[in-house]
Amino acid sequence: MDQVTAAPGNHDSRPPVVESAPQPGAAAKPIRATARQRAIITPLPWETTNDDIITYPTDHPYIRRYWTATIGPGAVADLLRLATAAQRGRSLRRPTHLHVLVRANLAHSENGHVFVRTRIPQLTDIQVRLLPPDLRRTHPGMAR
Repeated sequence: MDQVTAAPGNHDSRPPVVESAPQPGAAAKPIRATARQRAIITPLPWETTNDDIITYPTDHPYIRRYWTATIGPGAVADLLRLATAAQRGRSLRRPTHLHVLVRANLAHSENGHVFVRTRIPQLTDIQVRLLPPDLRRTHPGMAR
């Protein structure tokens, strides 16, 4: 008795190899900020002379605790890298969160130079009011 097959021709069980089409709009999608090539900058220290403002060195726990809650961990990491580079006269890639630091008045740009605070000010009253309740209660200088 002859063996009968279901379909004539090649009985390879693998599907055909076909190039997949790109997703619609994939070619127009911009490269994310963290994947772009960033310029090399040499930040300069931004020294302020206002004695009325309480400031902290960059290694003080206040910076990581309260500023991280205010501007985010990525921006604080960029701030600390920028401040260290400014103090040591070193260059580094332009931080991805520089716009956040400028908005928070921790850095600014002038004549093509980036200036960064090397002593970090205490949060403003508005920033303190925006903190989560547990941090707001423990913030130095808060009336209890």
